[in-house]
Amino acid sequence: MTETTQATTRPDEQLASSIREDFPILRATFGGRPLVYLDNAATAQKPRPVLDAIQDYYCTANSNIGRGYYKLSMAATDRYEQARHTVQTALGARHPDEVVFTRSTTDATNLLADTFGRQLVGPGDQVVVCGMEHNSNLLPWRRLCESAHAELVVAPVNERGTVNVADFAALLGPRTRLAAIGHVSNVLGTVNPVREMTAAAHRHGVPVVVDGAQAVPHRPVNVADLDADFYCFSGHKVYGPMGIGVLYGKQELISALPPYQVGGGTVKGVSYAEPVEYVPVPARLEAGTPNIAGAVGLAAALRYVAGLGWESVRKHDETLVRYAVESLNAIPRVNVIGNPEDDPSGIVSLVVDGIHPYDVGGHLDEHGIAVRSGVHCASTFLDSLGLLGTVRISFAVYNTLAEIDAVAQALNTVRPGSWTADHPATRFL
Repeated sequence: MTETTQATTRPDEQLASSIREDFPILRATFGGRPLVYLDNAATAQKPRPVLDAIQDYYCTANSNIGRGYYKLSMAATDRYEQARHTVQTALGARHPDEVVFTRSTTDATNLLADTFGRQLVGPGDQVVVCGMEHNSNLLPWRRLCESAHAELVVAPVNERGTVNVADFAALLGPRTRLAAIGHVSNVLGTVNPVREMTAAAHRHGVPVVVDGAQAVPHRPVNVADLDADFYCFSGHKVYGPMGIGVLYGKQELISALPPYQVGGGTVKGVSYAEPVEYVPVPARLEAGTPNIAGAVGLAAALRYVAGLGWESVRKHDETLVRYAVESLNAIPRVNVIGNPEDDPSGIVSLVVDGIHPYDVGGHLDEHGIAVRSGVHCASTFLDSLGLLGTVRISFAVYNTLAEIDAVAQALNTVRPGSWTADHPATRFL
């Protein structure tokens, strides 16, 4: 590395140096080594404003929403609905009622498959997905096709790890009822041309579901600009708490969805014999006691990222990803997969020739570096690339160039271990 890369604080990592104190966990050490946390595509760490917002809710407004005719319950309801408005603003949605709180992206896609999907898809119909999908945007649609006796059609991924719009459009036809596409690959960080793919689908009258789990933490998302019919993401990947997610849907579509689950808060009145009258969306799709604190924490996280400024976040991503690609490609036997530097989204995947990804991940862990090794819940994509798995480095706003130097230094000493020797073809996760 050059003298510039050895400096304590460099001009191109000013964002990280200014905010690292916001994240208490980054002060942790493991085996005497400072934590280098680079598994942000799985879950990001939480800044103090998010932790404070959750604690403040529990200390000052904790109550159930919507049912209590007393001040504390009304205060909790206000916090919850304010969070919905924050998500609406962050996504550029037209109405707050287009935002439904879920447990996660996985929960949101299952909700859609079991409601919207079952309304549309029947025997002989087709559902189109992309060849890079996370299992959470693949398995719900595969199960729907199996139960409906429909066909799952997979748009191929090209040699750069992206889906070509023309190849995608060629699969759309009179039997296509729905398309589900990932905005950003959780394996390679490559960005699909969602706007163009959605336009192609709409020309055939096909609605589109977008998995935005890896996009929302790294780029401004405007659902109106994308013209997405549905858009899903998880709070915990965008510095919010676990157990909270979002399903956005165009008002005319989401308002027509039947209940996904039934119970408290979803009905106007119930008898033992008369037809059940359900309340409108979003409450109709949020049965039972919702994750109120999670919604409050998610809103705080979205405000936190917006406060950093998307231009700064994007520049930080670009600096880290491009520096990582350059540094890793300079190490013998280390190969970066795909072209993450083309449109950086905070993810760089690599393989080390002759060494199992789990051995690489374990070696990095011994140096206090947390990364993800394996198939990243996308084994079908890894199969298409001819890979057993990869080692995924994924960045957040608090990561630094010095942490990439630490990865590079550790990789220079990695050697085959027990996975390579005893389980060379074993894969999971």
